[in-house]
Amino acid sequence: MKSKYISLLISLVLISACSHNRHALDSENNVPKSQLELSEKKNIPVTFFPDPVEIVSVGDSLTAGVGDSKDAGGYLPYLKESLESEPTITSVKMDNFGVKGNRSDQLLKRLDSTAIKGSIEKADAVVITIGGNDIMKVVRNHFSELKMDQFNDARKGYELRLKQIIEKVRLYNQDTHIYLVGVYNPFSQWFTGFGEFDTIMEEWNKSSERIVSEYDEAYYVNIGDIFTGTTAEVLYTEDYFHPNDLGYQLIADRIYNHLDIMSLGDALAASTKGDENVDN
Repeated sequence: MKSKYISLLISLVLISACSHNRHALDSENNVPKSQLELSEKKNIPVTFFPDPVEIVSVGDSLTAGVGDSKDAGGYLPYLKESLESEPTITSVKMDNFGVKGNRSDQLLKRLDSTAIKGSIEKADAVVITIGGNDIMKVVRNHFSELKMDQFNDARKGYELRLKQIIEKVRLYNQDTHIYLVGVYNPFSQWFTGFGEFDTIMEEWNKSSERIVSEYDEAYYVNIGDIFTGTTAEVLYTEDYFHPNDLGYQLIADRIYNHLDIMSLGDALAASTKGDENVDN
């Protein structure tokens, strides 16, 4: 009789244990889906951690920022602020390689430097200011007797070097967008006896625009009208040659209006060179 009670007690214990295990399994199966997913490995889109847009500026005193009262880089900080206001752009990295007095032949040589080449290789856009000092060289060399033929001859050499500059940038980076900023006329008030400077600037800008149009993803930015026919003070009062703060802000606005903003935003997602996701 006692053995029957013992057998019955063992059976009850086993049944209870099985019931507990089944309940534990059922409870695991009923865990809310959101909790289970927390333990799963997720794939996060690369755009969740976007890289900054990288802008490289090369050229002369307009890139160096001569006349900028804050010595902050001329048009660059204004352009940076405008770009970072775009919803598709989280931040902007600006590399400034401007050198006061640079001519096209000097810029062409400087493009071989390791620092400039490395920056262009990573750039989403390259902004170039060049040409003004090529014109200034003619003025200095023929100060006492200026003639149109002198400027026309100099322009032919500039056209050749401008092509080489663009092709070198494109060699370093096949995908970057190139923006060439035109020249403006600060000479007329200094050379009242030579009234052809407006024509000279127009011809040089036409050459620049034509050459740029021969290349894909390359754009010409006209700024000549910013400095003519205006009552606003847009020139640096120390030399009445370089832009002042307002002049640089207007140049930045003009460049900004020419930028392909959607393309710069898309560049963020493409920054991993084809990787669609990163594992967390």
